Amino acid sequence: MTQHVELGPLTGAVLQLELSTTRGVARLSNFLGHQWVIFFYPKDDTPGCTVEAKDFSAQHRNFLAADTQVIGVSRDSLASHEKFIAKHDLSITLVSDQQESVCQAFGVLKEKNLYGRKFIGIERTTFLVDAKGAVRRVWRNVKVPGHVQEVLAAARQKAP
Repeated sequence: MTQHVELGPLTGAVLQLELSTTRGVARLSNFLGHQWVIFFYPKDDTPGCTVEAKDFSAQHRNFLAADTQVIGVSRDSLASHEKFIAKHDLSITLVSDQQESVCQAFGVLKEKNLYGRKFIGIERTTFLVDAKGAVRRVWRNVKVPGHVQEVLAAARQKAP
């Protein structure tokens, strides 16, 4: 898939991507009718990713009150996600994207440099999608502190 998600309607191909989630198999189209947040994070149980997932879980009821579903995506396995959820008592749905189809569709795979070693990894990114499947807001290269509160505030402001 060469086109990446930005502001505006999601394509039918993106909405039909099959997701392996901690709650079963789903498609992004299953979330139509509700607003949703899809956040991409590099790796389960690492410091920044743990804080971000715990922050989204801590605010999960507030997101639901704003008619907003929350989905986290990484390239980790479902088994890793299950351990991550159990260890940190997370309430959000996590997607295993080991084939990178969701990451590629949303354009979150970027070249990174760690101690001089270059590799392709997930750029911490969050998308707010309205009930009709249009991306309303994108946060790229996210800094974790305060991020979830900013996303929640945006979710509470319904699309016109």
